Amino acid sequence: MATVLFVCGQNAGRSQMSQALFEHAAHGAHRALSAGTAPATRVHPEVVQVMREVGIELADRIPRPLTHELAEQADLVITMGCGDACPSIPGKRSIDWDLPDPAGQPLEAVRGVREQIAHRVDRLLAELHGD
Repeated sequence: MATVLFVCGQNAGRSQMSQALFEHAAHGAHRALSAGTAPATRVHPEVVQVMREVGIELADRIPRPLTHELAEQADLVITMGCGDACPSIPGKRSIDWDLPDPAGQPLEAVRGVREQIAHRVDRLLAELHGD
């Protein structure tokens, strides 16, 4: 079982969607965490709405800060748009997903980000399973 940590700036959009879509697709075979370098107070409303469209509820999730302890739990760190604030953790495999920030975007754009994440999650799970 691998533990994947998804990190973005506010932990209110991309990383929350990634964690939820990964958990949903992994069916318990792997674990997902998410955090932000400068967490918001809540998940972006447009993100909550587009995730509800696919049966995933994020309204109750609270963005959390990236900590060294959290990063140490991860086998793989996936960063998304946090620039120089993104962690570089010695001994941890790291991948950067270049995805647009969904904050304040129209629902159609947020759906597009969701679909990009879902596609990347599927590829990541195939890699983790050795497919």
